[in-house]
Amino acid sequence: MKKLFPVYVRVPVIFFAVFVALEYFIDSGDRPAFIKYPMVSLFLFVFLFLLVAIEIIVNAIDNITYHLLTDEQKAKLEEVTTMNITESQWYKNILKALTKSQPIENEGKLILDHDYDGIKELDNTLPPWWVYLFYGCIVFAAVYLVRYEIMGGDNQEMELKNEMAQAKIDVAEYMKTAPDLMDEESVTVLTDASSLSEGKTIFTANCVVCHRSDAGGKIGPNLTDDHWILGGGIKNIFHTLEHGGRDGKGMISWKGTLKPSEMQKVASYVLSLKGSNPKDSKAPDGEIWIDPKVSKSEAVSAIDTTQVKK
Repeated sequence: MKKLFPVYVRVPVIFFAVFVALEYFIDSGDRPAFIKYPMVSLFLFVFLFLLVAIEIIVNAIDNITYHLLTDEQKAKLEEVTTMNITESQWYKNILKALTKSQPIENEGKLILDHDYDGIKELDNTLPPWWVYLFYGCIVFAAVYLVRYEIMGGDNQEMELKNEMAQAKIDVAEYMKTAPDLMDEESVTVLTDASSLSEGKTIFTANCVVCHRSDAGGKIGPNLTDDHWILGGGIKNIFHTLEHGGRDGKGMISWKGTLKPSEMQKVASYVLSLKGSNPKDSKAPDGEIWIDPKVSKSEAVSAIDTTQVKK
């Protein structure tokens, strides 16, 4: 084996195998384990040192043992070490087990009686690997027939459709938890104080010029009443922030300035101002927007309540 795998091959292969195993089994995230965890680098260094030391020790032992041998033993050892791999007994045993080949001296016993213009045929046994492979193909064909033709298992086209459908579901679930990948269909209202506070900060920095600090409306419409030009609700407000208002006279698109998560917080903050009735607010613009998910009676009741507050 040493002849097949010399030291300059053994050491790198063993070290690389251990290195790959460590990287595979150690969860280090998006960074290599030997960089994230210094102890891994130390272990690899010590392992390489021991590997080289073992090779040196084994080589030294072999040299000492060789010098202790007699001349006859040395000759036999050299004969074995210089023997070609195809001449070794273990190779011949493996080859015979795989092919069941007969030695050339037995050829006369294998010749069949028929003769084709001087061409004769040997009755050799089929190689075991070929026979077992043939039997395996028969078993596979039987299983395939039962699984897909009789029991109606999913074929490749159906598996692809199922995987694509599952991928869409997985993407939709991921979009719900990835704030900067959300869109107007997946956006939801935020109600926690921290998000609303951040939304107020963004609103104050970007929106007060047109809507006033209290959102009562100036150049832009009043954002605290029930009237909306492009529709109310979190989805419509997010859409307006992302794509802008009416062409030529509406609000600009903020998708190049604000992240989706920031637009979600601004939209949620604007919705939290509903019914705040700021002083000297601008007259209503647009139409009263009613959430399609809310029943008519609830919507009318909510509008009446807002009007009473005003």
